[in-house]
Amino acid sequence: MTRRTIKVDQLARVEGEGALHAQVIDGKVEHVELNIFEPPRFFEAFLQGRDFREAPDITARICGICPVAYQMSSVHAMEAACGVTVGGALRDLRRLLYCGEWIESHVLHIYMLHAPDFLGYEGAVDMARDHAALLQRGLRMKKAGNAIITVIGGREVHPVNVRVGGFYRLPERRELTALHDELNWGRDAALETVQWAAGLPFPDFERDYELVALRPADEYPLNEGRIVSNKGIDTDAAGFEDIFEEIHVAHSTALHGNTKARGAYLVGPLARYSLNFDRLPESVQAAAMEAGLGRECRNPFKSIVVRAVEVLFAFDEALRIIDRYERPDEPSVPVEPRAASGQWATEAPRGLLYHRYDIAADGSIRVAKIVPPTSQNQPSVEEDLRDVIAANLALDDDALRGRCEQTIRNYDPCISCATHFLKLNVRREGGGETCDAS
Repeated sequence: MTRRTIKVDQLARVEGEGALHAQVIDGKVEHVELNIFEPPRFFEAFLQGRDFREAPDITARICGICPVAYQMSSVHAMEAACGVTVGGALRDLRRLLYCGEWIESHVLHIYMLHAPDFLGYEGAVDMARDHAALLQRGLRMKKAGNAIITVIGGREVHPVNVRVGGFYRLPERRELTALHDELNWGRDAALETVQWAAGLPFPDFERDYELVALRPADEYPLNEGRIVSNKGIDTDAAGFEDIFEEIHVAHSTALHGNTKARGAYLVGPLARYSLNFDRLPESVQAAAMEAGLGRECRNPFKSIVVRAVEVLFAFDEALRIIDRYERPDEPSVPVEPRAASGQWATEAPRGLLYHRYDIAADGSIRVAKIVPPTSQNQPSVEEDLRDVIAANLALDDDALRGRCEQTIRNYDPCISCATHFLKLNVRREGGGETCDAS
């Protein structure tokens, strides 16, 4: 019996703490684990008992890279519970804020975290010696995304201007038009990024994923849409928990997401793009086709190109919203609490992000459930790793280890987002209580 172990104790160029362990026996991949060992942070428990209006500010602290996603899912879920719909310019501003996050998050991943894998560098610092102009372009694009978040959200990290019903303060039109020149530059830079990414060397690898994403009626998904898949799922957010489930596995402090009927599924840029290609503006569709993507992409290594296409879309959408912006009279609409349950899903940069809140008549949060994209994608990551290892056994250990790390980074995992659960078992014995946390 011959054994071969592929092990990475600390994953680099991902957000959070994780490791990889895989074992090959007699040329067959027998065991693959994406080990997430970052301590849980219990955000769902923190929310219990708090006022429903506090949810956007608390959930924004879950992630410094994608705080807007958590804010948007939380405010929409609260408004759904309270029977309120926010439209018009306030809705547009929410999409604009989300565009800012997609730009800064995707660009960070493309240039700083993922590009070194394709160009043969340990990291962005090493890469900068030979590709300074490339990284400078990426940093300037990221700064443009941060500027959108700052103007609308109040600051670029953990924004503070989002509230249930809208915003605390509305930007003046001049504040948004001041971004115009840099966003126009950013759109041109994004097109260059698509063209550059399309020329990277990609492994010949595809899988038959169940792709899951939002699909709105007439636009590319950000805040709204039905949850659909390429294998027949079609539901509103209220049906999410009927179709999907989370399970606990021993090797991860993050729950694993599955469909109850078919197991692993994929959320994120590949799913959004493949299920909503027809929702992209024609100019963005053309750029994608010229980059060789086609109307659907199932090669996870080409996710860097799809992210670049989404950056191009985000700049395009941001400019469209700014050009038509007229400041509303009020920054928010009234939202009064009631005893109810509200569910919502939005599209974080890394994929579908689901929130459910059960609130009491006084507005206190009784139950909070948050299902982040990284936990949903973990089973797919492990299935990718199994197939990638099997297809590349001829590589030496260092090269195979590098290919495995690249496979994980295809997903741009946000590990800290995913580690937030706690199951508490209370046993009452002899008049006392004993608690076991797992």
